Formats: sequence, C-alpha cells, structure tokens
Amino acid sequence: MCLHLCRCKRFLLLAFSLSLFLSLSLSLSLSLSLSLFILYSPTAAAPLDDKIVGGYECSPHSQPWQVSMNIGYHYCGGSLINDRWVISAAHCWINPFAQVVILGDHHIWEYEGTEQYMALDAIYWHQSYDYQTLDHDIMLMKLAHPVTVNEFVQPIALPTTCPNPGDMCIVSGWGNIYTDSVFNPFNLQCVEVPIVSYEDCDRSYPGLITNQMLCAGYPEGGKDACQGDSGGPLVCNGVLQGIVSWGYGCAQPDYPGVYTKVCSLLPWINEILSSY
Repeated sequence: MCLHLCRCKRFLLLAFSLSLFLSLSLSLSLSLSLSLFILYSPTAAAPLDDKIVGGYECSPHSQPWQVSMNIGYHYCGGSLINDRWVISAAHCWINPFAQVVILGDHHIWEYEGTEQYMALDAIYWHQSYDYQTLDHDIMLMKLAHPVTVNEFVQPIALPTTCPNPGDMCIVSGWGNIYTDSVFNPFNLQCVEVPIVSYEDCDRSYPGLITNQMLCAGYPEGGKDACQGDSGGPLVCNGVLQGIVSWGYGCAQPDYPGVYTKVCSLLPWINEILSSY
C-alpha cells in the first residue's frame, strides 16, 4: 500500500513541522485581534464526534480549495478562500505553532508533488463563538505567505445569498467513512447531501439550532461527514455555504449534519479580511 512513499511523506511533514516550530518560536510573533475569543482549555481541541460516510473518492484535485490541517497527522479540514486566507471551524483550533496547513493534497500520506505546505501568521475566531453550543463555530487563518494558485490549489467563492432547502451540496474530507467503527481513508472523499429546512433541522435538534447554523443530509441517514472532516467545506452550486461543525453521530437517521452557516457570517468574514 505504498508504504515507502507514505512513510516518506510522513517524514517530510514531521521534519517540516519541526523546522517550522523552531523558526516560528524564534522569530514569529502571532498577531491576534482584540475581539479574539481565546481558549486555553482541553475543550478547545477538536472533539472526536466531528464528522465522510456513504460517499465516494473525489476525482483527484476536483476540490482544489480543500485544506488539511495537520499536526504530524490530519485532524481537521478547511477551505482556501483567497491566496492568503483559510476558513475552518473554531472548534478545530490548535496552537498555530504546532500545525501546518496543507493544500493541493489528494492521497493523505503519499507525496504527489502537488502539495503546498503553509505556516500560519494569525488566527481569528468570531467574538461570539461558544465552545459548548458551537454557535458561531468559525475561524479564519491567515497564512504566513500567499499560496501559488494553480490547477491543484484554488480558492472557493464565498456566497452572496443563502442556500435553499433541497439544494444539493458536496462535502469533502479525509474523515472516518464508517458509522460504527473508525477507518480514515487515504484519498479525499466526497458525498452529496441536500440542504435541510430550518424547521426540519430544529425538529431533529430541538432548541440547539441557531441562525448561524444550517443542516444537510437525508432523513434516512447513510450519508454524512464524520470524525476528521470538521472544518471542511459544504459547497453548493460552486460556493462555500457551510463549514462542517457537529451532529449526532455520523449519518444517523433523522439527524442531519450541522454546519456553520457561512452566508450569515459574511459581515464578520469581510471585516476580518479587510482589517488584517
């Protein structure tokens, strides 16, 4: 199973992470906004039930905005929104000195020659982020250097309107592909799911769905994001409408996946992008 190449990629990544940590520790000053909601507790790490089940292997590099957040291994997803900024879920926060952002990847362990490895310059959470309810579960990460935009690495457009119930969307990630056991795939996975109305979503999660959340999935379950997909993109008609956030298990009947509603948070996103 490409063991030599897989080990080589892991070695290169760990070496890059070590050199990055040493250089950043000596020279990089992390600038955070005054409105940053800083979490220094274990609850700040990505939870284990962050959610692709029932999907398929994406056509290689068909999701060129897909990001892997990596601390020696993949732990969360994200989306490139311009050549300097990545968007993800706030609950995916980990000390930026310890992580690398990888773009242009398809096989998570095999070196393909298309990857770009990026350090972080700054991280911004929404000032109203609630780590208990996961309301305003959104995070913007400024890369230390602009990416090279090419056929393998491209930004995803932000929405100008909100999605409608029934709109079909694609979720992608390297997360768990089973509902009752753990197996993380090597290749990027995709799954198509429909937007669920607010009313139906609220019936599944009474009192837990806010205006900053949306749901996507099937009443019968079977298709969903899963552990390791958190922070990744929900793309509808070519624009980023959601960020994988939370849900009850993975692909369970009557429990659609819950996503951060990007269209509701555009004012905050645009403010951060224009200010920093």
